[in-house]
Parts: sequence; structure tokens; C-alpha cells
Amino acid sequence: MAVGLLDTSVLVDLAEPDLAAALPDQSAISAISLAELASGPHLATTADERAGRQARLQQVEAMFEPLPFDVAAARSYGQIVAAVAENGRSHRRRVGDLLIAATAHANGLGLYTRHPGDFAGLERLVEIVGI
Repeated sequence: MAVGLLDTSVLVDLAEPDLAAALPDQSAISAISLAELASGPHLATTADERAGRQARLQQVEAMFEPLPFDVAAARSYGQIVAAVAENGRSHRRRVGDLLIAATAHANGLGLYTRHPGDFAGLERLVEIVGI
């Protein structure tokens, strides 16, 4: 049975019909993804966009109990940053993504994402599953 952590990019596209078949048998999310979704309505430029983002946030909140960014994830973050730096990439450009990857690493979960390139260089630490 596959268990995986869903990246924010997957949560944004959760209603897409083609996505369901690619999801793990059991899914979890990070509190970091929930924080990213919570910022969405505040950054919307139209009322329709704001309403859509708020609806998505409420849907995700109802579906998942997020994994916390805890001490284990904080320790994993150090390894994640080191791996990114080792590949010559900046760890500062995608802090949210790296915090999510650290949550996956700390919990021994594969990371399901719509943007696997955002996690390049982390494959030896986290199974990155592009969907």
C-alpha cells in the first residue's frame, strides 16, 4: 500500500479528473502546504479567485489532518538544504518546497508533486513522484 505526502501543487489541482489514479493509496499533507494554501485567498486579485482559493483551502482542511513541521522535520531540513546546495542550487528560492520535502523525509514518505523539477537533487533523500 503506497502512502505519500502530497505537495501543494497536487492540492491545488486536486479536483482534476486525471489526478486520482496517480495518487497514493493513502495521502498525507504537510502543515507547510496548508500554510501555502491559507495565503492564497489573501493574494487573490479578484473576488472569484479569492472565493475559489478559499473553497480549496476549506476542502483540504476537511480532508486532511496535516503533519506538523516538528523537530524531526527541522533536522531533516538541514539534510535537504545540504543536498540542494551540493547540486549547486539555491535553497532560498523554494523554502516552502524544501520544508515540505523535509516533512516527507522525516516521516519516511514519498513526495507526490506536479513539479518534480522543484525537488531536483533530493532523490537520494526522498522519493519524488511526479504526477
